[in-house]
Amino acid sequence: MTTTADPVLDSADDAAAQLISALADGSVTEVEIAWSDAFGHAAGKRIPADRFLDRARGIGFSFCEAALGWNAEGTVIDSLELTNWSGGYPDVYAVPDLSTFRRLPWRPSAGHVLCDIVSHDRSPSKLDPRAVLRRVLNRLAGLGYTAKVGVELEFYLLDPDGSPFQQDIHAYSLENANALGPVLGDLHDTLTRFVPLEGVQTEYGPGQVETNLVYADALQAADDSARLKYAAKEVARRHGKVASFMPKPFADQSGSSAHLHISLWRDGRPAFGTNDGHENDTAQHAIAGLLNHLPAITLFGAHSVNAYRRFEPDSFAPATVTWSRDNRSAAVRSLVSGSAEESRIELRTGASDANPYWLVASALAAIVAGLEAGDRPPDRGDGNLYERGAPLPESLGAALAETLRDNVIGEILGTDSVLDFTLIARSEWVEYSRQVTDWERRRYLATS
Repeated sequence: MTTTADPVLDSADDAAAQLISALADGSVTEVEIAWSDAFGHAAGKRIPADRFLDRARGIGFSFCEAALGWNAEGTVIDSLELTNWSGGYPDVYAVPDLSTFRRLPWRPSAGHVLCDIVSHDRSPSKLDPRAVLRRVLNRLAGLGYTAKVGVELEFYLLDPDGSPFQQDIHAYSLENANALGPVLGDLHDTLTRFVPLEGVQTEYGPGQVETNLVYADALQAADDSARLKYAAKEVARRHGKVASFMPKPFADQSGSSAHLHISLWRDGRPAFGTNDGHENDTAQHAIAGLLNHLPAITLFGAHSVNAYRRFEPDSFAPATVTWSRDNRSAAVRSLVSGSAEESRIELRTGASDANPYWLVASALAAIVAGLEAGDRPPDRGDGNLYERGAPLPESLGAALAETLRDNVIGEILGTDSVLDFTLIARSEWVEYSRQVTDWERRRYLATS
């Protein structure tokens, strides 16, 4: 991580100490407390500095539990098991994790901290995506492992009407990066002061950008991803633009993904490696778990109707349940090599609008399942894997059915948490299924 004066800090203790100091000397006058709803939208409150620390160290900050149970449009889903009208939608409490303190780059007198959500009895809320990830990490720790994750997030920079203001599609183009001009430069500067950023590049769509976060412990990787999305939207807004994480905003252009690079560690040493040129046992169990449970975990990386538009052949997004060695047509891409420190497994199914906590938690849950079962993957595929393997779920409705069938993943993630996530996602599918589209009217109005 960086050692610049701006607080992308080297340790949790440094972050907490700097927050306490900034509150004491008056350089921070308010603190944003933040959490994620089911679909990963940034939520929170602004707290005056003199009201922050006592509550942060005490009960936390109350808010209505319904805010953890709404869909993409902000409609509260009243059929949930964990919160509903029968329970009266009580308060829950956002408890700041002081180790996550950052200053807001666009408002330096304001701090920003991420929160854990607890109920009245102080137990972690099962609706809190961060708590779901913590649950899986504890399960993984019980097997003797920790996880590190590197996240790649793609999105489009667009005019407010949703149209591209930069038309060329050359990925990695420095000229295109220059054409995106002040907004991309400001984005880079802002992100480097807010998250541990590895790089920014143009992608394969007009105005499409890819951001890479520095490899980190799994919880920090999810935290950094949530912050990155928040910051990208704010920077774009200040330039009169929109940063859209919609997975497939244009039918004829590249979709936007959230790829995970995952490694396991035991006793501070990398657990993935090779034996005679093949993935070692730990890597094989992890790959097998991902493949066996990929239909079920797809939902957690693709909770929107639009996300399934990405899964098409020859698109650089996966379409089949396959794995291979360094092959971008596979859903699971093994980058396990002779260098154990560099060895990792990439999961390529996530869409850019995914909640990073659910995305990372579900991937690690599948890996836990593979480790616990001692499963082995089939022989790895080579060549064009769009042409073989079982298809990934082709719609949100199909993915919901797969998730509800997989009791192993449900138990690892938390059955109650998974059920309510599926109910929120189902509301999207039901709403979509009721629509009569322009395509249907053009196709059938005059011919029927």
